Amino acid sequence: MTVLRIVLQVLLALSSLFLTLLILLHKGKGGGLSDMFGGGISSSLSGSSMAERNLNRFTITIALVWSVSIVLLGLVQRFELES
Repeated sequence: MTVLRIVLQVLLALSSLFLTLLILLHKGKGGGLSDMFGGGISSSLSGSSMAERNLNRFTITIALVWSVSIVLLGLVQRFELES
């Protein structure tokens, strides 16, 4: 199970970094830290474009991979302790 644990840890690390990057790529919704760092400068004329929807879908997919890898790591850890 050591190989499985290492693969899951690498998957968790990569998905964590990629998820952070994807979250930072999202547009700010206004009224918060995004305005303080220049997010409020963009115009509100642009609605939900195809690129934004695809970014949302990709972020959700990576978040699911991240969540599943955490659960699987917990299960591997539990069953290694019992053996």
